[in-house]
Amino acid sequence: MSKKQKTHEPLFHIAKRDSLPWYYSWAIRIIAIILALMVSALLTLFLTDENPISIFSTMIDGAFGSSRRIWNLLQNIAILLCVSLALTPAFKMRFWNIGGEGQVLIGGLATAACMICLGGKIPNTLLILLMIISSIAAGAIWAVIPAIFKAKYNTNETLFTLMMNYVGIQLVSYFVNIWEVPKGSGTIGIINQTNQEGWLPVIGEYDYLLNVIVVLVITVLMYLYLKYSKHGYEISVVGESENTAKYIGINVKKVIIRTMLLSGAVCGIAGLLLVGGTNHTITTTTANNRGFTAIMVSWLAKFNPIYMIFTTFLLVFLERGANEISTVFRLNQSFSDIITGIILFFIIGSEFFINYQIKFHTRKEVK
Repeated sequence: MSKKQKTHEPLFHIAKRDSLPWYYSWAIRIIAIILALMVSALLTLFLTDENPISIFSTMIDGAFGSSRRIWNLLQNIAILLCVSLALTPAFKMRFWNIGGEGQVLIGGLATAACMICLGGKIPNTLLILLMIISSIAAGAIWAVIPAIFKAKYNTNETLFTLMMNYVGIQLVSYFVNIWEVPKGSGTIGIINQTNQEGWLPVIGEYDYLLNVIVVLVITVLMYLYLKYSKHGYEISVVGESENTAKYIGINVKKVIIRTMLLSGAVCGIAGLLLVGGTNHTITTTTANNRGFTAIMVSWLAKFNPIYMIFTTFLLVFLERGANEISTVFRLNQSFSDIITGIILFFIIGSEFFINYQIKFHTRKEVK
């Protein structure tokens, strides 16, 4: 006796999209942001009885409410963008450099060492030149250590670079205890506050304009390097397939080491800008988790340095606005973090719909 056997196919399946035009991709991202703001407004209304419009206007005021806030916003964008640019060549090569935090700290530590040990002893121009060289070299050396082990012994670069962060933090903590002023305070304080030896120059009346200009130059150079240079081509090929790269004659080990030297050097510049141009001191929190936030910036921008300007602006704006909400409405920090998390969830989720599509179909019976 024959039996009918029924097999059911799923109602839908997920398929990889062909690459979308850039305007479709950004339309999906904008829709995601609008939906995130709507969900945040409803949550705000139900949990706090505060007017959602007032909440969002407070976020805008926190970022753009005064010229000082605008320049602080630009400064934070510049530093985060600088770290994101540093990580991008390694990520594009599929080398998971999670050590941006430590590389920034080591670059800042080298800058602080020059300011403390040489400030007032040599001409200021020479001091700043030595700060630039030492910060770039320190960041590059700190990044190339895991690269060498990856190239020669195929170690896990994710764990290696992550653990290097903690080593960097402890090194900074050690030297802070040596240089602390006053003794026993556990902090260095403002370095060379009276004579400002080693402080990066101020352009006009704007304290952070130099930082913004430097990072914009790095952005353009990084874009040209990745898109049009031979090294950028080799990075792309290694990222797609190491076997293919070897087959066409690319020295993969050399590319890994060279790329991580570049990545660490740019992180060192970020440390230089933070210590020499912004904070004028060094602590274990100088990097302020930018090394981890930069990972999100780089991925959201698809490793495109120009797109990173917009993703960096969005993340910094959310952070500044969320802090302003907590202050003005006397809400705890957790609520502002909830709003930020909702918006980031929608933004990251939009990347799924940019790269994949859901295909629905009817059920079928097969005898």
